[in-house]
Amino acid sequence: MPRPKLIFITGPTAVGKSGLGHQLAREMGGEILNADSLQVFRDMDIGTAKPSLSEQREVPHHLIDILNPDQLFNVSEFRIRAQSVIEKLHLRRVPILVIGGTGLYLRVLQRGIFPCPEPKPEIRKRWQQAASDQGPEFLWSALKEIDPKAAERIHPRDTFRLIRALEVPELTGRPISEWQQWRPEAESDFDILWIGLFLEREALYRRINLRTEEMMTRGFLAEVEGLLAKGYSPELKPMQSLGYRHLTRVINGDLDLEEALGLLKRDTRRYAKRQMTWLSKEASLNWLSPQEFDKIRFTIHQFLDKS
Repeated sequence: MPRPKLIFITGPTAVGKSGLGHQLAREMGGEILNADSLQVFRDMDIGTAKPSLSEQREVPHHLIDILNPDQLFNVSEFRIRAQSVIEKLHLRRVPILVIGGTGLYLRVLQRGIFPCPEPKPEIRKRWQQAASDQGPEFLWSALKEIDPKAAERIHPRDTFRLIRALEVPELTGRPISEWQQWRPEAESDFDILWIGLFLEREALYRRINLRTEEMMTRGFLAEVEGLLAKGYSPELKPMQSLGYRHLTRVINGDLDLEEALGLLKRDTRRYAKRQMTWLSKEASLNWLSPQEFDKIRFTIHQFLDKS
């Protein structure tokens, strides 16, 4: 049996990945494998732009709503679960669309996991204590000195990723940015078509601002209040993500809503820029505008028809 064929649809936040992917999957009789690191969590729907229940009924989605926000999930776990889904869909000869903007998730499907050692509790505990005593910004400053390339990709308040990036040089003598450039020599398990959606900067920024306003209209603040009411700590990695950390500060009285929305729009624009920088290094990526639907569809059919 030939290797599974995967269609990667990626791009910066708010560019229109989910809508375009849903339309393609519906036309092709395909199914969608989620490659967004936050859509795996239950009760985090509005802030992650998760497909609606009606969309999920219309087109089967995989790796959505599989964990609670306080459960750990990493790139290794993603790869294991994704491979299981891909194997089952391939046996049924179902077109597989892998959709999301978490570039590392896509790369591990293509190239495997970089062979970095497991963390040591004593190292991690030391950095966790530093974060508690001096704040995550201290970790980010330390990382900027040790591994500026990694610091460019990690938000200054993303404590989980900062600690991982700081402990890797202690474990290996090499920065994590070097480990993440590792390429396995073995051939990929899959044939992959990379499609990256792009918009001109001003158009994308308008979409980001509009989507932020729409999220608030749909009840994003109530969603965050509900998560906190269920006992999920603001320090959890998912709760430190875009929007959730901003609105938590509103709920705690540290920011007013207008200021928080301004910061959220700004930080989302910065995140989109980091996503584009990350994805631009993928040589196999075919950049197309979401408006080029017919061309995208033709490219996919050519890929699937090729023996």
